[in-house]
Amino acid sequence: MIEARHLRVLRAVAATGSFSAAARELGCTQPAVSQQMKALESSAGTPLLIRTGREMRLTQAGDALVRHAAGILAGLTAAEEEVAAIAGLRAGRVRLVSFPSGSSTLVPCALAALRAEHPGTRVSLVEAEPPRSVEMLREGDCDVALAFRYEGATAAEEWDDLVVRPLLADRLVGLVPEGHRLAAAASVTIGEFADESWIAGCPRCRRQLVEVCEGAGFVPRIDFATDDYPAVIGLVGAGLGVAVLPELAIESVRPKGARTVTVEPAVRREIVALTLPDLAQVPAVAATLDHLARAAAR
Repeated sequence: MIEARHLRVLRAVAATGSFSAAARELGCTQPAVSQQMKALESSAGTPLLIRTGREMRLTQAGDALVRHAAGILAGLTAAEEEVAAIAGLRAGRVRLVSFPSGSSTLVPCALAALRAEHPGTRVSLVEAEPPRSVEMLREGDCDVALAFRYEGATAAEEWDDLVVRPLLADRLVGLVPEGHRLAAAASVTIGEFADESWIAGCPRCRRQLVEVCEGAGFVPRIDFATDDYPAVIGLVGAGLGVAVLPELAIESVRPKGARTVTVEPAVRREIVALTLPDLAQVPAVAATLDHLARAAAR
């Protein structure tokens, strides 16, 4: 019989490459890891690991078991959380991962309302951009992922295996220095920026920018690239170039020295909250999704 604790140890060994590193990550001893792996291989009836020098390598059976482990452990977590909530032992916990502009706009309002309504619910937050945040969800490293994808993007991410809670459509707006020739324009086309120096954001936003500009018949000259939205706004405000940013990013930072302009045709990114089907039944996770949706509707 395969035990959940053995699967957690196998995942740690696969991720770290050795028993000793897995032991450090799990907070136990190396002999304990070795003993649990022997028990798991005995239950499986086949070798799961092969030692190659100082590292451990998964066998074909080991690789298959690691691939299934995330879903199995997520299902067990869902069962534990739901049973605990029903029994009244605790309200639950939620591990939330969000991209930065979501963390500074949607998340604070949602978590404040969640805490007021369910004071016993514990929520942790880490930041990651998609697709990494979505990978964390599928790997069992978080319970809810706040993510986005661009409408019409050629490399649109598939979420068919996940529960998707749509939150809002976040439109991209242009950002120019206050003294720019287009600063007072009611709206501009992306083609009017063809000869400008560009300041680009995160890798996914950068890729979307290039696709939109190429659709307008030009390749943007990107002189600066940064994942930090305040840095993008600061560079524009200093007159070093133009940018297009999601409205959520503008909302979270005061654009000193810069002006926003409406860009046509409209380009939007879909903001969603994602979770696994099993986890969607957990009361604390369901409440978190509800409060994120309410925060987005304000």
